Amino acid sequence: MATSSDRRDDGGRSWQELAATVLLVLAALGTSWSSYQATRWNGEQAAAAGRTNAIRIEASRAQGLAEAQSQVDVATFIAWADADQRGERDLAQFYVDRFRDEFQPAFDAWLATKPLTNVDAPPTPFPMQEYQLESRDQAAKLDAKAEASAAEVRTDIQRSSNYVLTVVLYAIVLFFAGMSTRVTSPRLKWVLTVAGCLAFAGAIAWIATFPVSLAI
Repeated sequence: MATSSDRRDDGGRSWQELAATVLLVLAALGTSWSSYQATRWNGEQAAAAGRTNAIRIEASRAQGLAEAQSQVDVATFIAWADADQRGERDLAQFYVDRFRDEFQPAFDAWLATKPLTNVDAPPTPFPMQEYQLESRDQAAKLDAKAEASAAEVRTDIQRSSNYVLTVVLYAIVLFFAGMSTRVTSPRLKWVLTVAGCLAFAGAIAWIATFPVSLAI
């Protein structure tokens, strides 16, 4: 005949087995979710990396255009300076009429400083504040945009790594819950079950702070 002590032991064992079973199920679901999210954030990272590369290509093209335009400005300015020095006014004016629109304001501002008589005047128009290249400004903006996109790539990598780490935490939960079903000591069973519950609660509390990716 079962005593009251035996009934308490059976009831405690039943509750412990139920807790361990629930813990195993929840940890398995958590592992699946974290693995899925880690994969999704790897996809987010790949997409962001593609955008970063595309932006860097555009920035490189803009920088190349800026360098080419600068070379044209330098060449026409040198040709003008040579003609002006030789006193060939018509030829000098010929080059002035063919200055690029972005170079003309800088050239006019430079002439206004009277460079032939003013020792403080810049030696050429190129250091002048008026010398602005749209392509160079665009390249700088694209470089900044590419850096922001690269930062997004690094953030996505970290998010994926965080989800992978939660998989490790769930593995610890599975270990505690699984071991609790193998030991014979009722007290040790509860110790392992409680330890698994604490590890699971910690993993859930941490994962609740993570962003979720459902579509790339």
